[in-house]
Amino acid sequence: QVQLEESGGGLVQPGESLRLACEASGSFVSISAMGWYRQPPGKQRELVATITFGSSTYYADSVRGRFTISRDSAKKVHLQMRNLKAEDTAVYYCKARVFRYRVGVLGSDDYWGQGAQVTVSS
Repeated sequence: QVQLEESGGGLVQPGESLRLACEASGSFVSISAMGWYRQPPGKQRELVATITFGSSTYYADSVRGRFTISRDSAKKVHLQMRNLKAEDTAVYYCKARVFRYRVGVLGSDDYWGQGAQVTVSS
């Protein structure tokens, strides 16, 4: 089994910063990519940023230049969020593409964390 634990959410004012962390634990061979998604109130979940473990990154247009995704280790990533806006308010979810053995066969699955609330409000 694989678990993803997010931390670092909270309430901030517009223009302030927050840093989210996501760490994977459990039994697996490797992680090929991790990313952050968010779900604003009343809206669908959307991609925020991803990083492969070759360190290629991708950002949604709405956060490019303000958010930075980085890798601490083979199983931990951060999302540094700067100049936060009210429209960044959402539950932020971590996702990982994990390689593990099942019945002796190596395969990949996507796993999600439970979510971290980020609220930007004056």
